[in-house]
This record gives sequence, structure tokens and C-alpha cells, in this order.
Amino acid sequence: MAKEEINAFLGTGTSYQGKLIFQGSVRIDGDFNGEIESEGTLVVGKEARVRGTITVGQLVQSGGIEGDVRAKEKAVLYKDADFYGTLQAPVMVVEEGARVKGQINMDGNDRELPAREPEAVESGEG
Repeated sequence: MAKEEINAFLGTGTSYQGKLIFQGSVRIDGDFNGEIESEGTLVVGKEARVRGTITVGQLVQSGGIEGDVRAKEKAVLYKDADFYGTLQAPVMVVEEGARVKGQINMDGNDRELPAREPEAVESGEG
């Protein structure tokens, strides 16, 4: 993460429920259940547990996330990250040790991935 200033900090041992809309960067180290929207950066700390729908510019994850996530620019999952759900991001960095279970879409669009047809093998003439 760039050296951005954290605008808000939801600390360890705290629990939040609802909708969070922010600019800049927010770090969550407690429990959050609900919806998060921002063009900025969401930092999910090692002790955090986040459940819900997340749409942010960048995601930096060390803790747990369960839900549907769209990172418009980039998603970074560090070794302690525990992700369960759907993740859409045009750029992803996944550190060795991170746990991911669900669907990942890296094409940069909101559409569903098409089913792939087996490629035909062409034989040469001769």
C-alpha cells in the first residue's frame, strides 16, 4: 500500500454493523458486517473479520473476509488472509499462505465469465 494516511480505524475488539462509505483509506481490525463502498483503500487487519458486500478501489487483506468483493484497481492478500466468496479485481497479489475459497474474476469487467469450450486441435496436412 502506498504511504496513504488512514482516515478511520475500526479497532480490535469492536463490532460494527451497517454501511460504511469513505474516502481515502480505512483500516478494520475488529468485526464488520454489512456493506462497504469507497474509491479508496480498505485495509483488513490480521484480527479482522469482515462479512458482506465490498466495493473499493484497493483491498489490502490480512484478516478474514466472507462475501462479495470488487476491488476496482487491485487486491492484495497477505499470508494471514482468509477469503471466502467472490473476488473481482483486475490485478491481484496473493502471498504464499493466504487461503482463498470461492470464485475469482480478473478480467476487469462486471460480467460473468463465459463457459469455455474445449479448443479444437488442428492437424497439419500431409
